[in-house]
Formats: sequence, C-alpha cells, structure tokens
Amino acid sequence: MRRRDFIVAMGVALAWSPFSRGQQAEQTRRIGILMDRAADDTEGQAGIAAFQQALQQLGWKVGSDLRIDVRWGQDDVGLERKYALELVDLSPNIVLASGTMSVAAVQGITRALPIVFVGVTDPAGAGFVDNLAKPGGNATGFMIFEYGFAAKWVELLKQIEPNTRRAAVFRLPDNAATMAQLGAIQAAAQLLGVEIIPVGVRNRDEIERAVSALANSGNGGLIVTPSAGVSVHHDLIIELAARHKLPAVYGNRFNVNGGGLIFYGPNRIDQFRRAAGYVDRVLRGEKPGDLPVQAPTKYDLVINLKTAKALGLELPASLIARADEVIE
Repeated sequence: MRRRDFIVAMGVALAWSPFSRGQQAEQTRRIGILMDRAADDTEGQAGIAAFQQALQQLGWKVGSDLRIDVRWGQDDVGLERKYALELVDLSPNIVLASGTMSVAAVQGITRALPIVFVGVTDPAGAGFVDNLAKPGGNATGFMIFEYGFAAKWVELLKQIEPNTRRAAVFRLPDNAATMAQLGAIQAAAQLLGVEIIPVGVRNRDEIERAVSALANSGNGGLIVTPSAGVSVHHDLIIELAARHKLPAVYGNRFNVNGGGLIFYGPNRIDQFRRAAGYVDRVLRGEKPGDLPVQAPTKYDLVINLKTAKALGLELPASLIARADEVIE
C-alpha cells in the first residue's frame, strides 16, 4: 500500500470506528468537494448550496461540527488532479466529487478515502464501483442518467421542428457511455424517420464542417450530449446553431442559459441534495461500498424562447406548458 493510502486508510478507519461515532458531537468533521465546473458556474454554486442546506436539515452545522473545503476543476484534467491532491492532503473524512473526471482524480490518488459522487455517467464502466447494487469499494453516489432517456432528445427535436430529417449528435467517439447514449438515440430516430449523423468533438474544424454540411443538406437539427469533452466546445456549438438557424437540444442546462434552445435532462441540483443523505450516512458510520448507486428521479425541461424567436421557430404551446423553466 502506498504511504498516502496507508495514512488515509488509518483516518478512515477511525472515522468508521464506534469510538469515533460516539465522539461525533465533539468533533469537527471535514468534507472536501471537488467540482468539475468553474467557480463562477451558477449551477455548480447552486448545487453546493443545496448540498449544505440538506446537511443542515440532517443536523450538521457548517462552521461548527462540519467544515467544507471546495475546489473547482473546470473540466480540466490537470486542475482536477491538482485540486484532488490538495483536498486529500487536508485529510477530509469524505469527498463529494462532481463528475466523472473528479472521481477519477481522487481515486487516482487513493482508494481508501470515502467518496460520494454526483453527475457520473457510467460509474461501473469507469471502474469507480464493482456494480451499481453493491459498489464494494470506497465510492458510491448518483448517476447522471439512464441511457434510455436519451431517446427523448430525438422526440423533442421532432416536436420543435416536425420537418427534421437529419440530426447531428455531438459526442465523444471512444467513450463507452456516449456510445450507449447514441444507441438509444438511433433506436428512437429510426422510429421517427430521422437520420442520425454522429459527430466527434476532437477540434473546432471538425465541428464547423459537420454543422455546415448539415445546414446545407436542409431539415437538420443538433443533439448535444452532456460530457466534459463536448462541454468545452459548447459556446462554438451554440454560435453555429444560431448562425445556421438550426434547432438544437442540449443535455446540459447551462447551454440553454448561454443561448441554447432547449435542455432536457436530470436535475443536477436534486442530486446534490440526495448526496447529502449519503454523506450523512457515511459520516455516521456506514460504508460507501454498502450503499447502492442511484439513478436520477427528477428531470427538467428548460426552453429559451428568446433563442426560439431568433431561430424563427414557433414552439408548440403544449411543449412550453410542460417546461419547468422558460427563459424569455
């Protein structure tokens, strides 16, 4: 065992011991939070606020018997590793990790420190847990979605623009999770008479060529899947959709806040609230490996009517009525 793993394991053993639990009221417990967003990301900030509020409702007092240290990885591998190391060196009792990259960064340092994650696409496929029902290791948490729900993106595209015949799907070509998403999208598209065109996001030129070709062929739309590799190009994709007047459905809520047309996906804030319950249980003595990984229970539909108007789209009143939020 590496020295760092040994030190962390000793701290974890104490945190899980009966003596530690008996003394909990007299101790300050420490939580490290590693976010895969930038520090000024409003959704990330709201998630942390919801997490802290839920902990307070469970009886914890931040600043009194609980200390929270936050780092922002910005979807950058180097920063994620740097801040994961900083947090582990603070000897927290547990880490809340947001996103696949954050979990990988912490587990790359130690497999002894308890982790509760949110927003992870495929925790078993990534090797974070043995399986969803019985994680078995040092991590558990909340998946960002079940793959079948990706079919809804195609259905929405057809509702937005019934004449849609082709859809470019932006995803990471060699990512197992996005391959599963693509399978669900293609199955739904076949039933709806939509041709799916997978588009990689390796560089700006690849994205621009794909969008231009789609626009020239007519009756096209975009599906932008949620992943760190796609997110780094979200400004470009939104700009191209506007330039070519293409309807687009996004898997990340912040895309719509930034000018995208429609978001449909899991409520990430709800995952932070639910994560507080798992963190509470681990701090009180349960092991992450005994807590099953959970799927989302709340999905949101957000529509940017300002963008719809700019694209010249008349959205169905029934769709607008179903929206959880409308940006005007």
